[in-house]
Amino acid sequence: MDCYNLTKMTWKEVEESLKTVTFAIIPIGAHEQHGPHMAESCDAVLAEKMAEKLGQKMYPHAWVTPTVNMGVSPHHMNFPGTISLQPDTLISILRDMIESLSHHGIKKILLLNSHGGNQSTLNVASMTLTKELNVDIYYAKTTASAKQTIGEYIKSPLFGHSCEREVSEALYLAPELVRLNQLEKGDIQELGRWKQLRPGKAIQGFYFYEEMTQNGCIGDATQASFELGQQIVEEALENLSKDLYSVLKINKDVYR
Repeated sequence: MDCYNLTKMTWKEVEESLKTVTFAIIPIGAHEQHGPHMAESCDAVLAEKMAEKLGQKMYPHAWVTPTVNMGVSPHHMNFPGTISLQPDTLISILRDMIESLSHHGIKKILLLNSHGGNQSTLNVASMTLTKELNVDIYYAKTTASAKQTIGEYIKSPLFGHSCEREVSEALYLAPELVRLNQLEKGDIQELGRWKQLRPGKAIQGFYFYEEMTQNGCIGDATQASFELGQQIVEEALENLSKDLYSVLKINKDVYR
């Protein structure tokens, strides 16, 4: 066994793993439209795959929990099939999961998120549940730390949803998510209030995704590749594991 994934273990195996495990990774995704060329389970599947790979990097110190496969996605609701949670619903799910993990002795948690729409909710969850449950809760985006590869190879001025980055990650981690014969560039709307409300602007606010892109994606998925996905994912995993060993004060040479 090279990863303590709770979904694949018996309780006896879990009990044995507690001799070395010090924290848990909770993968968090979403169920929402991803344009004409990606399955709506994309974020949940990529979160799960990344969590398992990170669990391998952190073995034998980490549990990987079941995936929270829905998230905060109201901005995608006008595309058929999207299922969205309220922010307080997601926090309630995480509260129950973390309380259960704490009962088993796990007091440090990483929320590994693959959906940008969850980030503000996870910020609140980290702050409130850390105090409420007396545990240490951290959160991270799955591949946001792959800054070198993304900066070098992603050329679209606007990207981040069913784009060359995300499709590449899927081609490496879960190619079944991608419809290769239907890849499209984002159909970006030149006019609209979304330009004034985007993250990073002085004033931010809610807008529906179709106000920005008519086909539900941004960036240029036609430029995606397995090789780019591999480079992004592996750089992110290296950075995440390095930072986790440092933040959690784990000696990575022990048990290896």
